[in-house]
Amino acid sequence: MFLAGRQAEILELAKLQGRVLVDELAARFSVTPQTIRKDLNDLCDARVLTRIHGGATFPSGTENMKYEARRQIAAQEKQAIGIAAAELIPNNTSLFINIGTTTEAVGEALLDHHELMVITNNINVANRLRLLPTIEVVISGGVVRASDGGIVGEAAVDFIRQFKVDYAVIGASAIDEDGALLDFDFREVKVAQAIIANARHVILVADSTKFERTAPVRIGHLSQVHTFITDDCPLSAIRQICRENSVRLVESGKSGGAS
Repeated sequence: MFLAGRQAEILELAKLQGRVLVDELAARFSVTPQTIRKDLNDLCDARVLTRIHGGATFPSGTENMKYEARRQIAAQEKQAIGIAAAELIPNNTSLFINIGTTTEAVGEALLDHHELMVITNNINVANRLRLLPTIEVVISGGVVRASDGGIVGEAAVDFIRQFKVDYAVIGASAIDEDGALLDFDFREVKVAQAIIANARHVILVADSTKFERTAPVRIGHLSQVHTFITDDCPLSAIRQICRENSVRLVESGKSGGAS
């Protein structure tokens, strides 16, 4: 799904405020209420917003949003995070890349690397990197989720456990203030846990919107990763967890970078 400029801004407003109202949006954008209703209907059809009387709300809790719509959220921030992560991964190494729109941004940023072995349960990453002769792509077996091309299930977990790699790139659907890393699908979580357990250096990539969301299934804890790359970390509690557990915090949206 491609979000037009106004629809993308409506989505950001809903994310920040929790809900948006037709009359307020019509006044803000100087368009008719009918135009706003069409925008909201489009966003609700894509399941990125939930319709209410007179407006729409931003979904939370156990319902994840469609993958293509997730790509549009914080797209520039994810690109910057991907570049920052790729800069930490040298040539001639092996790595896992997990499911997620931000991990895909890392895969895109690896296109100039050489002599990599990339093991992934993300069909989108595999399909992009397989075109490069300098990168060997190994893809896991298991159940393919139609929604995002992620490979999950016990077969994927068993496959991941065969390897011990130099780096792992993982994402999360939500990050709690106590440092818990959360997701929506327990099958995906099991794969992520296997990836964490079988990598020498774990890189967590997540944009700052993940601090505003919640999800029901626990992947693990921030203290289990070695590097956390985000565009901005506004929570002092998260910064403290990083300091106390020697987790390198990289904020790609700031000129200072790592802290």
